Formats: sequence, structure tokens, C-alpha cells
Amino acid sequence: AERPARPLSPRRRPAAALLPGAMQRVAVLSQHVVAGGPARPPLGAAATSAAASPIVAKLKGKIAALAKDRVALKAELLKAGDTKIQDLTVEMCINGARSIKAMVTETSDLDAAKGIAYRGLSLFEANQKLPKAPGGESGLPEAAFWLLLTGEIPSAEETAAFTAELHARSAVPANVLTTLATLPKDTHPMTQLSMCMLAMQKDSKFSAKYQEGMMKNAYWEWALEDALDLIARIPVVAAHIYRRTFKDGSTPAYDSKLDWAGNYAQMLGVNDSEAFKECTRLYLMLHADHEGGNVSAHTSHLVGSALSDPYYSWAAGLCGLAGPLHGLANQECLAWLLEVQKELGGKAPTKEFIVDYVEKTMKAGKVIPGFGHAVLRQPDPRYMLEREFALKHTKDDPLFHLVDCCYQAIPPTLEKTGKVKNPYPNVDAHSGQLMHYYNLKEDNYYTVVFAVSRAMGVMAQIVWARALGLPIERPKSVDLDTLKKLAAKK
Repeated sequence: AERPARPLSPRRRPAAALLPGAMQRVAVLSQHVVAGGPARPPLGAAATSAAASPIVAKLKGKIAALAKDRVALKAELLKAGDTKIQDLTVEMCINGARSIKAMVTETSDLDAAKGIAYRGLSLFEANQKLPKAPGGESGLPEAAFWLLLTGEIPSAEETAAFTAELHARSAVPANVLTTLATLPKDTHPMTQLSMCMLAMQKDSKFSAKYQEGMMKNAYWEWALEDALDLIARIPVVAAHIYRRTFKDGSTPAYDSKLDWAGNYAQMLGVNDSEAFKECTRLYLMLHADHEGGNVSAHTSHLVGSALSDPYYSWAAGLCGLAGPLHGLANQECLAWLLEVQKELGGKAPTKEFIVDYVEKTMKAGKVIPGFGHAVLRQPDPRYMLEREFALKHTKDDPLFHLVDCCYQAIPPTLEKTGKVKNPYPNVDAHSGQLMHYYNLKEDNYYTVVFAVSRAMGVMAQIVWARALGLPIERPKSVDLDTLKKLAAKK
């Protein structure tokens, strides 16, 4: 554990710390402004407060090297900053800013036909190339985190060292667990998780260094320090939330001999099989990132653009992830599958039954959860990879038989209506079945598992937003009358 830093003597304190009140705040701000001037040192040159471990030093070196090229590209692009890249329509403004290219996200890209790509690699390629647990077939999520941060697939040795680094950072501060213990047990698990992220904020290294007046080129390093701490601790907090909310409150001991996801799976205490650990690895790897425009990533980016630290940013992002139209969809899909299974009354599902059930559901003005996607126009690769896993490990599960029947029957039924742009299943249509099979049956918790995974992508995005020096986000809003006037000019 790090030794607490001694308070600086007046002689050693930054000049800003000697000034009272408002003048101190102005002085701190001026240090940041000056630090951003033309004479600032090269990216990555800022010193850290303590010697980094070899693997963190290597990680920072890789990020700094890549960031140098990307910052140069950003500067070149800004020379043609008035170049038009797309037309803006009334529909885009009214209907959720869909398809407006107005953000920079380096870590992943979502293509309507190919699905998500991590640093240019499809999920199929990433899952194949990422290091695995001994005897495993699922790419390790912490290796995916390294890929998102660096643009490189880590070696087995780098992955092992990175896993060990996360284990070394995993101790959850006592005040966080104390805060958690004060919450009513019937508080939604996502509320508990968001509050725990805020409880961690008091130990933010980024926030502490900002108050000291660090230079702008050091922002990304201290954002990374917070990101690594947060990723190391979030599965531990999530396991405590599960055990206190749904079980007896006792949490299985942390096992640093396991990988990051394997340890999380065993701390849940619902299934001690290697297959469940593999399922957890696959799930956490597949959900790690989904470019920057989704609700939780965009929320975190927006909050982070104000230089709020990663804890503040992800706490806000979690509140978005908890929405029924975002992360909560996984929970709703399982509820729908169990409802259909109940209607079957123990009978095996058939395509004819599913088609009839779906048509009745749509006539009642209801949607079919788990089918369609805001961007994708093909089957979700995440769904297909989970399907491959299920065919190998859960093919005798009656609930999988229903999922499989839906996969065959629902897309043609939706396509026949002519109203659905994407009739194919997304990942939410399958994830619940896998968790349910391995005895993680409390669907109210499913979004927390999603949050443990998505934290990696969001943290990588925040690190890169600071490395690129992206400014505070401030889009222009207009009222409907203004849109009417603009539309009339066409």
C-alpha cells in the first residue's frame, strides 16, 4: 500500500496553496492555462508522484507514443477545421441526434453492417486474438481493456502482469463499504453502484493533482491512474452489492490467483464451475465498449469534458446505463422470455407458437424486447458469439431452446411488417439466458454486470479524451420554432 503523502510545508507548497479563497482558485486555474501554452513539454513527459510498476510504465509508454501521433493528426485536421463533413436535418435534431457525427472516440467504432470493432478489430477477431485463461476460449476482458487503451493486443506476459496490477489495486476503501452498508437493501443495485463510485471519488488522484495545479499534458496520466483503480475495484464492489442485496451478505474471499473476470465470477458465489467463469469472461469482453454515442459513454464523456474525474464521470454514466432503453434492456428481455416460457406451459417452443405470440404482442402495441438496434442493420456480433457459447455449453437448457426458436422465428415476422429497419436480435436477447442458466437469476442485478464490463470502454475513452486535449462539450440547442424557420428556408 502507498504511504500517505505528508502535508507540504509552506515553503514546499505550490504558490496557489498560499492564497486565500477566490484568489487561490484563480491561481490554480491560471496554472492550467499556462500549462496549456505553446511551450508545454512533450506529451508524457510529466512526472508521476511515485514510480509506476513496470507494467504501468509500459502501458503509459504505449499510450504516450500513440497519443503523440494522434495529437499531431488532430492538429493537422484543425487546419481544415471549416471542412463540412455532413448535412444536418430536422429529424436528426428532434430524434435523439441520431447519426450526427459530432464526437471523437478513438477506442471503438460501430458499423451498421459489421457491428462494433475494438481498435479496428471485429469482436470475432478480438475474441480470437486476445489472450485466454488457461484452457479457456474466451478473450480476457482485461486484455481487451489493454487493447482499447493502446491499440495493441497484449502478449500473454503483458496480460498476466496487467491482471496482477489490477489485483494489486483492488482493495476497496473502507468508506465505500461503509456507505454501501447504510443503504436499504431494496435500493436498486444500480443506485448502490453509482453511489459507491461517488464514495470512491474522495481518493481520486486526478482530482488531487488538478487541485495542485498539474500541467495539461499530465491530465491523461492521472485519469489513467483513476481508471486503473476504478476497474480494479468495481467488480469487488459489484460482488458485495449482489451478496448483500440477494444473499446473506457474506461475500466469497477475493482470489488473486484468478484473472479479473474469473475472480468476479467466483465472488458472486452462484456457480463455481469453470464454464461460468468462461461465460463471465466472454460477457465482460463483449460489452466492454460500444463507441462514444451511447447514453452511458456519452454521459461520461460529457461530464469528463468538464474535467470532472473518472469517478464522477462513471457515476453519472451509470445513471444513464440504468435506463430501460439502455442497460436495463437485458433485464427486460429475460422477463419477456420467462413470460413466454410460462405461456408455453412446459411445452417445447415452436416457430408457429412464437410467430403467433409475437404478432399478438405487436397488435397490442408492444415491442419485442431484444430485437432491433439503433445502429446495427445485421445480427449483433455479440449475440452471435454468445450463441456460439450457448450451443457448446447450454444446448440442453429449455430457456436456450426458446431463445433459439425466437432467433429463427422473430426476424422474418418483424421483417414482414415493413416497419422495422433491423429485425435481428441484439445481445440483450441472449445474455439473460446465459446468466439464468448459471444460477444468476436475479435480473434486477443484470445491469450491474453490464456496468462492470462497460466501465473498461468508458475509462479508456476518458483517458484518450484527456490525452487528445478534447475541450468541454457544449452543443447548441434550438427550439422547435427555430427548426421550423430553418426548414422553411430550404
